[in-house]
Amino acid sequence: MSQQQSQSATARPSGSGSASASASGNRNSTSISIPATAAAGGITVTQPPSTASASYYKIAKDSWITFGWNITSVLVQPTSLTVLASCSANGNVYPVGPSPTGSGSTNASNANVFPGNTTQVVWNPYDWEQIPGQVPFAEATYVLKIFDERGDGSAVKGGYLSPYAGTNFMMYRPGGYTSLSDGWTCSTCSSAFETFSQPAHLAIFTSLLITVLTAWGILRR
Repeated sequence: MSQQQSQSATARPSGSGSASASASGNRNSTSISIPATAAAGGITVTQPPSTASASYYKIAKDSWITFGWNITSVLVQPTSLTVLASCSANGNVYPVGPSPTGSGSTNASNANVFPGNTTQVVWNPYDWEQIPGQVPFAEATYVLKIFDERGDGSAVKGGYLSPYAGTNFMMYRPGGYTSLSDGWTCSTCSSAFETFSQPAHLAIFTSLLITVLTAWGILRR
């Protein structure tokens, strides 16, 4: 296998019916022979587990989300990986990754781009919302998306990583605490329970119950 001077990942037909590709970013990279029958590379998400029920995550301070994955059948190692969360409810796509350093920082353009061998990302949506200009998260369902330096719409190709779009998860905002004295009511309680929670109504019900039980006792004598 000869050494080639190359800056970008390319694929060219060879006389044996295979493709030759060189890893991006390495001036003195070793060419890789990709068989014509090679499977396309893929991503298998391990966290959250695919066998688990739907994942719900809070949009709250110090509430962290971890995504983990394995990369399989890749012959041409990606130079970089971009991780996004796509929300169909509002049509927005959000960066997934560590929050940019510093409170109120606007240097978020590359905070969701990672080395090509990355297999885990830790994310705090609440911190991202604090960055000026960031679109607030919707309380809705999101789809995790991961793709290499060739872009989200790159073609499926033997030996190369295919764009991933899967792992549905939901995000919500926890409700604030409201005391009884501030007007909290039970929205899921029955009207009968709410009626008996009032002292006057409870006293009437108790008197009526005693009268019925007394009459029943007299009739049984």
